Amino acid sequence: MSVSKKENVFVASRFVLPEHREMYLSMREDDKLVPMPILEQDELESFHYQLRDAGRENYAVAITWWKREKNGLGTTCRMWGKVEWVDTNSRKVKLLTDEDVQWIPMDTIIDVRS
Repeated sequence: MSVSKKENVFVASRFVLPEHREMYLSMREDDKLVPMPILEQDELESFHYQLRDAGRENYAVAITWWKREKNGLGTTCRMWGKVEWVDTNSRKVKLLTDEDVQWIPMDTIIDVRS
Protein backbone atom coordinates (compact mmCIF):
# COMPACT_ATOMS: atom_id res chain seq x y z
CA MET A 1 0.00 0.00 0.00
CA SER A 2 1.48 3.30 -1.10
CA VAL A 3 1.06 6.45 1.00
CA SER A 4 1.60 9.84 -0.60
CA LYS A 5 4.06 12.32 0.86
CA LYS A 6 1.25 14.76 1.51
CA GLU A 7 -0.60 12.26 3.72
CA ASN A 8 2.58 11.02 5.32
CA VAL A 9 4.17 14.37 6.18
CA PHE A 10 5.30 13.31 9.66
CA VAL A 11 7.04 10.14 8.53
CA ALA A 12 8.97 12.07 5.88
CA SER A 13 10.23 14.54 8.47
CA ARG A 14 12.18 13.11 11.37
CA PHE A 15 11.82 16.11 13.69
CA VAL A 16 8.38 17.62 14.15
CA LEU A 17 7.43 19.75 17.11
CA PRO A 18 4.42 18.37 19.01
CA GLU A 19 2.50 21.63 18.60
CA HIS A 20 2.99 21.51 14.80
CA ARG A 21 1.77 17.93 14.69
CA GLU A 22 -1.26 18.87 16.83
CA MET A 23 -2.07 21.82 14.56
CA TYR A 24 -1.81 19.64 11.45
CA LEU A 25 -4.07 16.97 12.95
CA SER A 26 -6.55 19.65 14.02
CA MET A 27 -6.67 20.95 10.44
CA ARG A 28 -7.31 17.40 9.18
CA GLU A 29 -10.21 17.08 11.66
CA ASP A 30 -11.67 20.36 10.39
CA ASP A 31 -11.84 18.85 6.90
CA LYS A 32 -14.36 16.31 8.24
CA LEU A 33 -16.81 18.97 9.46
CA VAL A 34 -20.05 19.43 7.50
CA PRO A 35 -22.82 22.05 7.44
CA MET A 36 -26.13 21.17 9.05
CA PRO A 37 -28.38 19.39 6.54
CA ILE A 38 -31.52 21.26 5.50
CA LEU A 39 -34.64 19.14 5.99
CA GLU A 40 -38.16 19.52 4.64
CA GLN A 41 -41.02 20.21 7.04
CA ASP A 42 -42.63 16.82 6.36
CA GLU A 43 -39.38 15.04 7.31
CA LEU A 44 -39.26 16.93 10.62
CA GLU A 45 -42.88 16.08 11.34
CA SER A 46 -42.17 12.42 10.58
CA PHE A 47 -39.22 12.42 13.02
CA HIS A 48 -41.36 13.99 15.76
CA TYR A 49 -44.12 11.44 15.18
CA GLN A 50 -41.64 8.54 15.32
CA LEU A 51 -40.13 9.88 18.55
CA ARG A 52 -43.51 10.31 20.26
CA ASP A 53 -44.60 6.86 19.06
CA ALA A 54 -41.36 5.22 20.27
CA GLY A 55 -41.80 6.82 23.68
CA ARG A 56 -45.45 5.81 23.92
CA GLU A 57 -45.01 2.25 22.59
CA ASN A 58 -41.69 1.65 24.37
CA TYR A 59 -39.43 0.60 21.48
CA ALA A 60 -35.88 1.61 20.61
CA VAL A 61 -34.88 3.99 17.83
CA ALA A 62 -31.63 5.21 16.31
CA ILE A 63 -31.38 8.99 16.31
CA THR A 64 -28.88 10.88 14.17
CA TRP A 65 -28.27 14.51 15.02
CA TRP A 66 -25.93 17.28 14.00
CA LYS A 67 -23.57 18.73 16.61
CA ARG A 68 -22.06 22.20 16.04
CA GLU A 69 -18.26 22.30 16.29
CA LYS A 70 -17.05 25.62 14.82
CA ASN A 71 -17.75 28.25 12.17
CA GLY A 72 -21.24 26.91 11.47
CA LEU A 73 -19.87 23.44 10.74
CA GLY A 74 -20.22 20.30 12.78
CA THR A 75 -20.34 16.53 12.92
CA THR A 76 -23.13 14.01 12.93
CA CYS A 77 -23.70 11.80 15.95
CA ARG A 78 -25.78 8.64 16.14
CA MET A 79 -27.20 6.85 19.17
CA TRP A 80 -29.51 3.87 19.58
CA GLY A 81 -31.79 3.66 22.58
CA LYS A 82 -35.19 4.03 24.20
CA VAL A 83 -37.01 7.36 24.04
CA GLU A 84 -37.49 8.09 27.73
CA TRP A 85 -39.01 11.55 27.41
CA VAL A 86 -39.91 14.13 24.76
CA ASP A 87 -39.83 17.59 26.33
CA THR A 88 -41.83 19.84 24.02
CA ASN A 89 -41.16 22.99 26.10
CA SER A 90 -37.37 22.84 25.87
CA ARG A 91 -37.57 20.88 22.57
CA LYS A 92 -35.30 18.03 23.65
CA VAL A 93 -35.48 14.25 23.53
CA LYS A 94 -34.14 12.10 26.36
CA LEU A 95 -32.59 8.95 24.87
CA LEU A 96 -31.67 6.14 27.24
CA THR A 97 -29.23 3.27 26.65
CA ASP A 98 -27.77 0.68 29.02
CA GLU A 99 -24.71 2.88 29.63
CA ASP A 100 -25.76 6.44 28.91
CA VAL A 101 -28.48 9.09 28.94
CA GLN A 102 -28.41 11.77 26.26
CA TRP A 103 -30.57 14.87 25.87
CA ILE A 104 -30.77 15.64 22.15
CA PRO A 105 -32.10 19.00 20.89
CA MET A 106 -35.03 18.32 18.55
CA ASP A 107 -33.92 21.09 16.18
CA THR A 108 -30.67 19.23 15.42
CA ILE A 109 -32.17 15.80 14.67
CA ILE A 110 -31.55 14.82 11.05
CA ASP A 111 -32.74 11.18 11.06
CA VAL A 112 -34.78 8.73 13.14
CA ARG A 113 -34.85 4.98 12.42
CA SER A 114 -36.83 2.32 14.23
